[in-house]
Amino acid sequence: MCLNDKGNYTTNSSYMSNLNAVLSSLPTGLSSTGFYNASVGLNPDRSNAAVLCRGDVELDECRQCLRDITAKLLKSCPNQKQAVEWEDHCMLRYSNETMFGVLATYPGLWMWNLRNATSTVRFKEDLRTLIDGLRIKAAAGGGTRKVAAGNITAPDFQTIYSLVQCSPDLSQKDCNLCLSTAAADIPRCCDSKIGARVLLQSCNLRYETYPFFNETVLQQLEPVPAPPPAPAPVPVPVPGSPISRSPPPSPPPAPPAPGSIIISFLLNVDKVVDEITTVESLQYGYSTIKTATNDFSDNNKLGQGGFGAVYKGKLPNDQEIAVKRLSKNSRQGDVEFKNEILLLAKLQHRNLVRLLGFSIQGTEKLLVYEFVRNGSLDLCLSGNISSIEHIDPTKRSCLDWDKRYKIIGGVARGLVYLHEDSQLRIIHRDLKPANVLLDREMNPKIADFGMARLFEQDETQGNTSKIVGTYGYMSPEYAMHGHFSVKSDVFSFGVLILEIMSGQKNRSIRIGDNVEDLLTFTWKNWREGTTENMIDPILRAAGTGSLRDMIKCIHIGLLCVQENAAKRPTMASILLMLSSSTMTMPVPSEPAFFMTSTFGQDTSLSHNYDDSNSSDAERGFKTRTMISEGLSMNDVTSTDLYPR
Repeated sequence: MCLNDKGNYTTNSSYMSNLNAVLSSLPTGLSSTGFYNASVGLNPDRSNAAVLCRGDVELDECRQCLRDITAKLLKSCPNQKQAVEWEDHCMLRYSNETMFGVLATYPGLWMWNLRNATSTVRFKEDLRTLIDGLRIKAAAGGGTRKVAAGNITAPDFQTIYSLVQCSPDLSQKDCNLCLSTAAADIPRCCDSKIGARVLLQSCNLRYETYPFFNETVLQQLEPVPAPPPAPAPVPVPVPGSPISRSPPPSPPPAPPAPGSIIISFLLNVDKVVDEITTVESLQYGYSTIKTATNDFSDNNKLGQGGFGAVYKGKLPNDQEIAVKRLSKNSRQGDVEFKNEILLLAKLQHRNLVRLLGFSIQGTEKLLVYEFVRNGSLDLCLSGNISSIEHIDPTKRSCLDWDKRYKIIGGVARGLVYLHEDSQLRIIHRDLKPANVLLDREMNPKIADFGMARLFEQDETQGNTSKIVGTYGYMSPEYAMHGHFSVKSDVFSFGVLILEIMSGQKNRSIRIGDNVEDLLTFTWKNWREGTTENMIDPILRAAGTGSLRDMIKCIHIGLLCVQENAAKRPTMASILLMLSSSTMTMPVPSEPAFFMTSTFGQDTSLSHNYDDSNSSDAERGFKTRTMISEGLSMNDVTSTDLYPR
């Protein structure tokens, strides 16, 4: 379905290149959750795409459906900036407008069976009861699945089967609203029909008088967790002019009753969203969390940080959780505790850790998160990973090239969401490997938002006299003068890339008897044309992945850690560098270097800083610049977002 009123792009344009790149990334990015979204490029040529597969469809079928529907859309909608299409097993849409977390119900598609039910009043009542129950169950689903299916006995010995589903990036309230909108259209399109589908961009529902879904697959889905936090208000514009009639779609795989046919046309649903976030709904009882963690048993302890211990737990519904128990003398006080709750309650992205709730009793302050199976990136890079499931406990070989590239891209997407795509503008201020968690499929999730700062949309930078963060990952303008912006996170991301590529901590590169910091060592090798010396020997020994791609990532890392913040790229442009196969990147200038007196330690800090009374040496670091003449690698190009 081509959205002709949304504008066209020209052949060989930047938008066309970005669209091809983002569509090609979907099959590899798609996981067993059946949902994936991605973005490539910068506005106004940015291309966004999302795929949602039916909740009972296996991953291989889902990917094949995606390939088929992609080819179909590109052929039927040439040069259209926006398009959407539904097949029986999947839905694909792409647009030059932001889509993630935004409720979209227009345009949509109606399909129905021409046969009428007998005992129509009773049939409609039973159908309404079934769909209402499934709608509530699906909306309460977690961030990975929002799907529910079931059946109910109807008149004349019939059984009604139904499946409802939302895109998992929607909030609980938006999912409820979307499915309510779809259900409200049944009397308009399909009154008294024995089968119908309502297909919207953000949700869909279907009912039949025969079993059409795979109940075995649905039973294997993770248990429905407690209702997730609702995100920030997402005002959705009223649709514009109506779209012309679309061609009839393909019939469903399971045949309807003999003599029936399927009819479809576009629907136009006007809606107004009034989103209200209630943080109180996130509160857990202290006794519930105490029981879930076996009274904070050492056997359940996942780790110890500067702000307290983290424990694994299991709720009464068998959902696994991670609980951060703030120590009573923790530097993360009431302000930071509240900050993390309010921010994460408004954020939903596959590359951000999901806050499930919190608990307060007396001096006890607990934060409850989704349990992320494979721990932190820091543990993988350090090699101390004996307690992590499914990972080699003796070496960093668990992080092969594909996984490292996937982690770099995932963290980048998470930061783009924080900086640009969410309804808020957020600066994390403490990005480091310990705050990047890895799920079962090694997808990265940015964690620990206690230090984060919320900006208004028209704000770009801020100042503070309280410097918080971790030495070695803080940008020089922030560490020395308290100036922070999105470019502060970019600097931290650059250090992160260099650690991932080298397999080394940022301040403990050992060369013979000498110890150098990571940025110094990287810059020396870059200037001398020996950048491959920076690559983790495990990657080089494996012989997988492109050396050119690895050097490209180091190039991006050096662009991020440049001393001059204005020269650092934005996270959106970094994603473009990662996804483009033809882009020539700028030459990096000298980075800022941080030399602490405690090599090998991850020193988190939070202090009030007075520039007039403290020297660089007293603050535990110094900056140094180096001449950038003789740099020859100014034409390194990047490759696809996911390596071959």
